[in-house]
Amino acid sequence: MANAFEKTTLPNGLRVVTADMPSAKSVACFVMLAAGSRYETRETNGIAHFAEHMFFKGTENRPTARQIAGEIDSIGGEFNAFTGKEYTGYYVKCAAEHRDTALDVLVDMLRHSKFDPEEIEREKGVIVEEMNMYYDTPRDYVDGVYDELLYGDQPLGWDIIGTKETVRAATRATFLDYLDRWYRGPRMVAGLAGAVGEDAVERLAGLLGDVPNGSAGAPAPVEWEQETPRVKVHTKTSDQAHLRIGVHSYPIGHPDRYALMLLATALGGGMSSRLFTEVRERRGLAYYIYGYNQSYTDAGTLFAQGGVDINRIDDAVATIVSEFGRIARDELDPDELEKARNFAKGRLVLSLEDPKGMISFALRDEVLEGRLREPDEVLAALDRVTLEDVHRVAQDVIRDERLNLALIGPFDDEERFERLLALEVPA
Repeated sequence: MANAFEKTTLPNGLRVVTADMPSAKSVACFVMLAAGSRYETRETNGIAHFAEHMFFKGTENRPTARQIAGEIDSIGGEFNAFTGKEYTGYYVKCAAEHRDTALDVLVDMLRHSKFDPEEIEREKGVIVEEMNMYYDTPRDYVDGVYDELLYGDQPLGWDIIGTKETVRAATRATFLDYLDRWYRGPRMVAGLAGAVGEDAVERLAGLLGDVPNGSAGAPAPVEWEQETPRVKVHTKTSDQAHLRIGVHSYPIGHPDRYALMLLATALGGGMSSRLFTEVRERRGLAYYIYGYNQSYTDAGTLFAQGGVDINRIDDAVATIVSEFGRIARDELDPDELEKARNFAKGRLVLSLEDPKGMISFALRDEVLEGRLREPDEVLAALDRVTLEDVHRVAQDVIRDERLNLALIGPFDDEERFERLLALEVPA
C-alpha cells in the first residue's frame, strides 16, 4: 500500500509532512514543535503554555486577538493550540479552499506575535484563573500529583501550567528568550492533511523557509529510582476521591511498545476491560475508571485512574492493585488478547479518518522520534504481539516496588494506603 505521509526537509532543518486524503473537503494545517514544559527551568516553568496563549493576542499584521479570531471565523475555520511536556502544537482546520488564509494566519501568529507587555500583564490573570480551575478539578489535578510523585523536582514532575509565582514573574524578555532558543527549524514540523493541494510544500517553504536554523540541544534526561511503593495524598474536602495508581514503564520508542499498548488496553481500555468490569460493574466503586500507558522520549508509566466512593476508598485501592497483580501473574486469555488488539487497531483507524487526527498522528512521531510511522506499520506491529509478549512485559513493569498511588480526597494518612500497595505476584 502507498505511504500515507510524505516528508520534505527544508534547508533550515524544518520538516514538512503532508497526508493527502482524496475524499476530504477540508484541510488541517498544523505546526508542532519539540518544545514543551520539559524544556523549561524552574524559574520559567509555565512559559511554554503562557506563550501558547500569547500567540493569539496580536501580531504586527493583525494587532488584536479579535482580528486574528475574526479572520479564522470569516472562513468558517476552527483554531486552537495545546502544550504538552515534550511538544507544543498549533492548528487551523478549515474548508480546503481557504487553506492559504489559514496558513498565513497560523504562521503570522507564530512568527510575528507582538508579546505586548500590557497584554502579558492582562493574560497573567487569565492563566491564574485557569490554574485555579485546574486545582479545583481533581480529575485533572490528580495528573499533576501523580507526575510529581513519579518524577519529583525535575521538569517531567512539574505542572505544565507552571506556578502562580513563575507566571506572575514572566516578562516580554522571558518569552523572547524561550522562543529564540527552542523555536528553530530543526525542532519544528509543519503538517497538512486532508485536501492538501498540489503546492503545499512550496507554500510552507515560502512561509517557514527562513525560520532560524541551529539546534538548542535537548532537555536534561529524566532521572528516577524506586525501591519501595510510594503514596502522595493531596488533602481536599470532596464528595469523591480521585486516584491514580501506576508503575514506571517504557519510553516511547521501546521495542515492546506495542505489547505494552495491548497490556494497557486489556487492563483498562474500554467498557469491557478488566478495570471497568471489576471496579465499576461488579463492585460499583467508581463512575469512571480506565487504564492507560503514557510514554515520553525517555520515561513512561502504566496507570489506572478513577473517581471512587470516599467511604470505600480502601476497597477501591485494593481492587485496582489486585487487577494489576492479576494481569502480571497470569497470561491473558487468547480471546482477551484478540479483543485488546482489535480495540487498539479500531481506535487507531477511527482517529485517522479525520484530517486533524491523521496529521496529529504523524507529527507526534516526527517531533518526538524524528521518524514517521505509517499506519499500516503500526497495525502490522500490533498483529505480531503474542500472549507471551504481553505477559513478559507485564511481569517486567508491574512490580511491588514500582507501585505509586496519587490520591486527592479528604484523607491525610499516607501510611494507611501504603499498606494496600502489595501485589500477589511471584518474585
